[in-house]
Amino acid sequence: MPALRDEPNNLLTLPSTPAVSLSIRASAVVFADPRSRALRDLIVQVAPSDANILIIGETGTGKEIVARQIHATSRRAKGPFAAVNCGAFTENLIESELFGHEQGSFTGAVGARPGWFETAHGGTLFLDEIGDLPLPMQVKLLRVLQEREVVRVGSRTPIPVDVRLVAATNVDLQQAVQAGRFRADLYYRLRVVTVALPALRERPGDILPLAEHFIDVYGRRLQVDRALGEDARQALLEYAWPGNIRELENLIHRALLVSSGDEIRADDLNLHQIALPEPAPIPDDLAPVPDDHLREVLDELLARNRSDLFDTVMSELVRAAYAHSEGNQVQAAEALSLSRNTYRTLLKRYGLLSGTGRSSRVDREARAQLLRDERAS
Repeated sequence: MPALRDEPNNLLTLPSTPAVSLSIRASAVVFADPRSRALRDLIVQVAPSDANILIIGETGTGKEIVARQIHATSRRAKGPFAAVNCGAFTENLIESELFGHEQGSFTGAVGARPGWFETAHGGTLFLDEIGDLPLPMQVKLLRVLQEREVVRVGSRTPIPVDVRLVAATNVDLQQAVQAGRFRADLYYRLRVVTVALPALRERPGDILPLAEHFIDVYGRRLQVDRALGEDARQALLEYAWPGNIRELENLIHRALLVSSGDEIRADDLNLHQIALPEPAPIPDDLAPVPDDHLREVLDELLARNRSDLFDTVMSELVRAAYAHSEGNQVQAAEALSLSRNTYRTLLKRYGLLSGTGRSSRVDREARAQLLRDERAS
């Protein structure tokens, strides 16, 4: 496997041609911000062991790059690294993909094929979006981790495997366990070590170094030489980055295509079209009087300097609207002056909704439990 490139300024990038990868979310991670440097120190500390690791973080924060760095600095660095997105396969195919199959074991199985566990033998297996793994497969994965052997589909012969597992998720697995969507025993086996990857908005010191990196990468590709103007730098720092590093990369790529001259200006970034819409201004004579109790609570929280304050407040607001509307997404969205699609995105972000389409029985039970919890609190 091509090694991660450890570049100046503590920048890690994915190899240009990864040998075994089905999931690439962000192509670079930088350790410039104090929170990122603490993350780097944790990686250095836990990488040499063979302990299972659970990486948690929003989509686009660089979870696969962190997993690759853990592998590259471990005792398994000379072994293979395999990356698999658990949400990329149907429930019927995921068992064959992970554990392999024998010839004739199902329609289309024209030959025997090893699964990803066998492919990663002697190295590291990265299971991205582990929260999307169906419950029946969670049972089988737990058995593989306990017995350290796999049985291919269509076979009864166990095959020993020596694999270090690194899993990642952008959903709250604790909530998934409480809702019955994820097995508690598998959760505790996966999270021997938990690596929390902050969202890009929570590590502002990384934004400009990453932007400079992407300007260099795409500038060479497009054969243009431009720098960030001061107004563009300020706009990047003020943006909330819901799409994290992947969004930043795409935005810089676009800016280089549409800009002219020697500098990228704030208008070239087009951030006003990407950010969530802001509410219309309210005339001063119609502005509501602030809720004194709410202001006191917010002041108290701000005084604690919580790094996750924005997400905490947003999560509770989304939950409260969901409970108040008794699970009606349209009414909850209207109560928050959001579109239904935006509200559904927030539900998924905070682990209150899984999948798409008609809700499953598990989802209905999860919502019912959520409402019971809200009413009891």
